[in-house]
Amino acid sequence: MDKIPMTAAGLVALEAELKHRASGERPRIIAAIAEARSHGDLSENAEYHAAKEQQSLNEGRIAELESTIARAEIIDVSKLKGDTITFGATVTLVDEDTDEEKVYQIVGDAEADVKQGRVSISSPIARALVGKKVGDAVEVVTPGGGKSYEVLKVRFI
Repeated sequence: MDKIPMTAAGLVALEAELKHRASGERPRIIAAIAEARSHGDLSENAEYHAAKEQQSLNEGRIAELESTIARAEIIDVSKLKGDTITFGATVTLVDEDTDEEKVYQIVGDAEADVKQGRVSISSPIARALVGKKVGDAVEVVTPGGGKSYEVLKVRFI
């Protein structure tokens, strides 16, 4: 089984979601199934079928979370340093076309959230950034077309 790189914060978030799903959602869904069963004929009971569907989705996510957590390789970003972009780096870029600054942290697939400024290590932008240093120009091929950035700052926080 392949290890999944992840920050400590990412692991904490996954563990919290697993706890919520296993001890909060699971009992709620079981109660909803029991309630729907009490209404009689299951073949035409929409509430029952909806609750069973919720149960299936929840159990699938629980299995996925357990697998991801078991294979997690925690990388302590606070112990990393240097001026080369690697996993865990927080990078400040400037778009060479618009002069707009962007800040991204390179994280594992399971904890990526572009709206929060966390990009997956397997994303096009992270793959283009890894190995670069301050002052380097970066060409990123995205689904929306090519982008050019300059690396302004690299830090590990």
